Amino acid sequence: MKVWVLLTAIALGSVRAAEISFTVDDPDVTASPLFSARERNAKILEAFDKHGITGALFVCGKRVDNSEGKALLAAWDARNHQIANHSYSHYYYPAKRMTLETYREDFLKVEPLISPLKNFAKLFRFPYLKEGDSAEKRDGMRASLEKNGYAQGYVTIDASDWYIDERLISKLKTNKNLDLTPYRDYYLAHMWDRANYYNELSKKVLGREVKHTLLLHHNVLNALFLDDLMAMFKQKGWRLISSKDAFTDPVFKLQPIILPAGESIIWAAAKEGLTHAGALRYPAEDGPYEKDRMDALGL
Repeated sequence: MKVWVLLTAIALGSVRAAEISFTVDDPDVTASPLFSARERNAKILEAFDKHGITGALFVCGKRVDNSEGKALLAAWDARNHQIANHSYSHYYYPAKRMTLETYREDFLKVEPLISPLKNFAKLFRFPYLKEGDSAEKRDGMRASLEKNGYAQGYVTIDASDWYIDERLISKLKTNKNLDLTPYRDYYLAHMWDRANYYNELSKKVLGREVKHTLLLHHNVLNALFLDDLMAMFKQKGWRLISSKDAFTDPVFKLQPIILPAGESIIWAAAKEGLTHAGALRYPAEDGPYEKDRMDALGL
């Protein structure tokens, strides 16, 4: 009996729940259906507070470079969320006219806005998760990040919450009494599907589960349903962690040599290893992948 108990304890101890953190891109201070900018921000922050974790806010400077934006950033900073760099202008790096020099200058332009905050974190996340379409662009920005003391604020779980939000906003503009439940259900199912995809890909490519960073956006969808999303992951046995914890995972040190560069770091690692490249779609996530299903559901 004692041997059986010991073996059971060892087996249980070796089972670790998947771990997930929540990172939010593109805070802004524009009004939206259902919420003012301040209300939208408060709802997102309330979800983090309720579940007792902190996240990372990736700031596009032009969206918050005003008094209202600075108040928004201060609210996140006061709750000890990481405040990180997402460029000033949200340029699309692979654009043919976009040079390394212009992109590098824009990346540095946001720092004066966020560096005075106590939770400023030297993490940079490429807009659209696109790290360059040439070796010169890719390697040039990597060198610039290193020179300026930045680490990559990679996403491990990519998704298309922004597209679901766009569709929801479009419907809300014509119907303020829209039934939100189908959007909630689609959103939760989509995020769960993407989380499992990248978690399984991580195990195949890296031989283990990583401390995940989930990509979200500062929008109406997450103001409405971030609490539900966090609760869903808990209910399904995943452990919610803070982004500061997640970014300690060695996966964030990787620099896959692929072109075009970018996407989820898990996807990029798989692409570099080629083992699973044949099954990888490009871009990894995008609105068109969700369009037909949302059309069929009338969303």
